Amino acid sequence: MASINTASHQASGENRPIITQAQTNTIAPLSAMMALMFIIGFLTCLNDILVPHLKEVFSLSYTQVMLIQFTFFSAYFVMSLPAGWIISRFGYKRGILIGLATSTLGAISFYPAAALPSYPVFLAGLFTLASGFTLLQVAVNPYASALGKPETAPSRLTLTQAFNSLGTTIAPRVGGALILPPAILGITELLKRSEAEQAAYRIAQASSVQIPYLVFAGVLVLLWIALALFKLPVISTVESEEARSAKMSDALAIKRVRYGVLGIFCYVGAEVAIGSLLINFILHLNIFPTMTEAEAAIAAAKYVSLYWGGAMIGRFLGSALLARTPQGVLLGVHATTASILVLTAIFTQGELAMWALILVGYCNSIMFPNIFTLAIRDLGHLTNRGGSLLTMAIVGGAVIPLAQGALIDVWGFSPSYILPLLCYVYIVFFAFKGWK
Repeated sequence: MASINTASHQASGENRPIITQAQTNTIAPLSAMMALMFIIGFLTCLNDILVPHLKEVFSLSYTQVMLIQFTFFSAYFVMSLPAGWIISRFGYKRGILIGLATSTLGAISFYPAAALPSYPVFLAGLFTLASGFTLLQVAVNPYASALGKPETAPSRLTLTQAFNSLGTTIAPRVGGALILPPAILGITELLKRSEAEQAAYRIAQASSVQIPYLVFAGVLVLLWIALALFKLPVISTVESEEARSAKMSDALAIKRVRYGVLGIFCYVGAEVAIGSLLINFILHLNIFPTMTEAEAAIAAAKYVSLYWGGAMIGRFLGSALLARTPQGVLLGVHATTASILVLTAIFTQGELAMWALILVGYCNSIMFPNIFTLAIRDLGHLTNRGGSLLTMAIVGGAVIPLAQGALIDVWGFSPSYILPLLCYVYIVFFAFKGWK
């Protein structure tokens, strides 16, 4: 194993160990990255609970309520370039700390948003929360990829992403219990009430997010303190002066990167659209005919947990499978299976349609880390720039769900899933041909 030398980190002024990609003594920094991915996954997946909750609170259409995901994931597009500059200027550690501080501010802003209550203030808080997560994603994904041997990067990033999925698996159950209110009037009954009663009802419903998000802000603060005291090594190949002076256009000129950007856009868009609408889709299928609307929503939230749980299981398994299976083949098989499952959901009803979409979660499992690592393979000093471009593509989580929400308002639920289907078909192309 290569030795670790202590040197001054030019970007941040910190004295931290420099590590090359060939080194393998990286358990501690990888564990820190896994903790970050867990909290990102947990808080991101809570949006799936906010969608049905705020739809009720503010009497929104599906197009309007999907602004939650549009606002959240558009931050990845808007803030990725600034995030890349921050990391180039200050280094990974300080970039991560800035990201955590920004996300904490976003979580705290849910308190006044619920007190008003104001949908635009909720959206502003979500944008701030996601802006911090953008910095974390721009840092964590290429950093985890480079913490070790290049040939094991896909397996390493898949394992890191598994902890992201662990967060998304737990979040629906926790969020469903803490955020979804015990009693929902329904829009028809609500409109029968006076304006004063409607306002009081909305305030009471909105307030259910205040305490949970203050607790989440406290967790982010504790994580900030822990990482501030933690010594993260500098990775010479991606934190060098050459990397800081690289141009975004140099990375974008590589066809594999461009195809990967579209692949991440499609993957995140399809995954988020399915997860965000799954509660409403289950309610639409009338899976729980004997339950009240509130009881059915809480029951449906548990199935959302299974959707994200499938991704978690798939990532832990995928981390092992990647040691003996070509990346492109594994990615292609998962994307093809996802396409078949979405087709099943489009043309069937009842529990079969519901379980088809839930199983898509497992297929999603290895997509992000494999698309990401295939796209930045052998980029060297362009790794940061390529990583920023790929993180920008997470804006697919803003565009695709909003577009599907509009399709639902026009076509209805089942036909709208043609959009996620097209996303998975493109990933099949990228897996078998595009990245080459």
